[in-house]
Amino acid sequence: MIFVLQIPEMTKTQRKNTIYSIVLLFAMVLVWWIRESKNSQQPLEKLELTGATMGTSYQVKYLTSGPVNYQNSIDSLLEDFNLCLSTYIPESEISRFNRGTLHKFERPYFYNILTRSQLIYKNTNGAFDPTVMPLVSAWGFGPKKAEMPNQLEVDNLLTRIGFEKIFFDEYAVCKLQPQTQLDFSAIAKGYAVDLVMSFLKNKDLKNIFVEIGGEISALGVNDKEKPWAVYIEKPDDHQRSVQAIASLDNMAIATSGNYRNFYIKDGKKYAHTISPFSGYPVQHNLLSATVFAKDCATADAYATAFMVIGLQKSLDIVSAHKELEAYFIYGDQDGQLLSKVTPGIKDRIVE
Repeated sequence: MIFVLQIPEMTKTQRKNTIYSIVLLFAMVLVWWIRESKNSQQPLEKLELTGATMGTSYQVKYLTSGPVNYQNSIDSLLEDFNLCLSTYIPESEISRFNRGTLHKFERPYFYNILTRSQLIYKNTNGAFDPTVMPLVSAWGFGPKKAEMPNQLEVDNLLTRIGFEKIFFDEYAVCKLQPQTQLDFSAIAKGYAVDLVMSFLKNKDLKNIFVEIGGEISALGVNDKEKPWAVYIEKPDDHQRSVQAIASLDNMAIATSGNYRNFYIKDGKKYAHTISPFSGYPVQHNLLSATVFAKDCATADAYATAFMVIGLQKSLDIVSAHKELEAYFIYGDQDGQLLSKVTPGIKDRIVE
């Protein structure tokens, strides 16, 4: 069987237009190829930005073919974020909500962080609970210093705790218990890291490192074409030293511990992690929980929850949620430091 391809006859004008279109397309492809070849041959330059935010510092590194500085944009983004969720700013959205009973969202961050918090609250059976704010303040770890509460005061404060004591939709959040308050300090830094990372990725950057107050997200490689390296600190009250090194690529990491933010009264140590179940600072042998996840808000929140519930329950949660990995540091009965790493990140950890 023979097929004959028939090409319709063209007028002189049609042939001229067709040739012109082909030449134009070829020229566009050639310009694109030259531009891409030039960019691929141009060495990448590392830019490093540092600044202050959320009562701590931030560090941003990225590789770029041109020295484009996004510091002003990052500072503006973080400032806007703080005006929404900082309990240390009296007129922030969350501060106004904590003084009142209903708040209509003015920025997208409040609804997004509530949604994420609600999910992790359920996944940890209430160990991660942003309504723990009154207890945090009562134990002296909030915006204002306070005396230690007695048992009666703790019992009273516990009646305000629980995510079910608020209601929210995409437009507003309200209290079902008038004295309930919110505090997102256990997830906010991680969420801010994600916002900065998303901003830089939208600038078509491929190699990025973002750190705020020790919470980190990394993409691609560093200027030595190696995965970004992150130090996991040894839980030591007296000096800073490295316990392990983790390599990151397209992953976030957050660490929570009770070895830095604490006070001692009458010879007893009171750490800043407050149990939403007992109302007291936690007491167990888990000293540090480092969580690995795709986004830093998730890693940040789970790290806090793990410090509430201790080692074994934390391992159970990681096992049930394949999107999580973790590195734990704990003490044995003799006071020796031990570590436990979940299987998915064993090849990323060097002790």
